[in-house]
Amino acid sequence: MSAEGGKLTWGEVEAKLEELREAGTLPPSLVDELKVRLKAYEMTREELERVLDEVVKAYEGSLVEPGEAVGAVSAQSIGEPGTQMTLRTFHYAGVRELNVTLGLPRLIEILDARRNPSTPIMTIRLRGDAKYDKERASEVASKLAETTVENVARSIDFDLISQTIAIKLDPSMLQDRQLTPEQVAKALERHRVSMVEVEGDTIIVRPTGFLDLNRFNKLRQRILNVTLKGVRGLRRPVVKKEGDEWVLYFEGSNLAGVLNKAEEVPEVDPTKVFTNNIHEVAAVLGIEAARNVIINETMKVLEEQGLDVDVRHVMLVADLMTATGRVRQIGRHGVSGEKESVLARAAFEVTTKQLLEAGVKGEVDELKGVTENVVVGQIIPLGSGMIDLRMKHLEEGEPSST
Repeated sequence: MSAEGGKLTWGEVEAKLEELREAGTLPPSLVDELKVRLKAYEMTREELERVLDEVVKAYEGSLVEPGEAVGAVSAQSIGEPGTQMTLRTFHYAGVRELNVTLGLPRLIEILDARRNPSTPIMTIRLRGDAKYDKERASEVASKLAETTVENVARSIDFDLISQTIAIKLDPSMLQDRQLTPEQVAKALERHRVSMVEVEGDTIIVRPTGFLDLNRFNKLRQRILNVTLKGVRGLRRPVVKKEGDEWVLYFEGSNLAGVLNKAEEVPEVDPTKVFTNNIHEVAAVLGIEAARNVIINETMKVLEEQGLDVDVRHVMLVADLMTATGRVRQIGRHGVSGEKESVLARAAFEVTTKQLLEAGVKGEVDELKGVTENVVVGQIIPLGSGMIDLRMKHLEEGEPSST
């Protein structure tokens, strides 16, 4: 029975949506989204029919026709706006203290699948009361930011005659980083930097065995790089308010380190830790997560430039880059260089090398793709070119097969 005033009950609405799912009219994901959206409204049967008709019409209008050249359309849809992108490398992106590579350099960085981004950035969101309290958020940032001996040392001198290294600590920096000389000494001992003694604000290191000038310099650099607290690689913390919440930004990236540290720092929400390093995400969270980073980072670059590109074009590129289970670049060392077609590889770059190697290996080109058919002057296998029309000539009096 319908509710009063001709309004449908939620059970009736849900039953209608399930009919669309079972009939295959709408995909399950869209049906689930409709359930969430429609639950907030009361509608008559006529109103529900009108809404669903519009949804079905919009869905069917978004489907790709069989034989559509989706690759060429995506390339054009991203490439044409890409010509309007600025060449500026750095942009503050709302955080004045941190530089972020955006624009064309960042887009090239993503599509080239660079192992290390030029400006790695981590975004860490908090949970509980800490995300509404700036002081607590700043404390968390201090716990996560990497502090090395170099950050708290005023000077470091070595004496070749007495074979000692004297590290003079900066009391104000120690207080700011919430450290003591004894903690610095313990950190050095954990890294097996020989004999360590504390004399006030000075730490004396006595290496075992005789060291020449070259070895002293190497030991000095090793001492300076010893991590005293925080997550290795995270530098220059910035606490920024977004809406009602305080969000932490760091220069540098160490996704695995932050997720491990989240066990010690309960204020960190491990489900909302983000890095713009695609390869690091792939190594820690898997290829699907890396695909999402490619999509999100690309769309962020395009939107920041005021360019309107449908996300499905970017999704196609991300799918292509991650289809094999690893992140590949769009180039001769990745997607383009790993095509099965010899002619398609040769048409992209280093033509002579590709043809020579294919000849030596005796490779056969099946001419299944677009590029290789253009090279040999055949109709490409897209659109009407996908159809093979064959006619059978019947002799007089021969019965038809239909």
